[in-house]
Amino acid sequence: MSWLGVTPFKKFPAPVLRPMAPFLAAALVVAYGVNSAQTALMNSAEFKNDPRNPNAKVSH
Repeated sequence: MSWLGVTPFKKFPAPVLRPMAPFLAAALVVAYGVNSAQTALMNSAEFKNDPRNPNAKVSH
């Protein structure tokens, strides 16, 4: 398909996933570490009764 003489979706045989694999793996490791740190802080004694904490016990 040509749009004003330009092919917009030309296929180039450039590797994308293989060079990005270490960065994607590092992103997963960082996301896991942030998630576990956030969970540990939410369950700590300092923030256990904070009203912004989703795990806080609601007392009426």
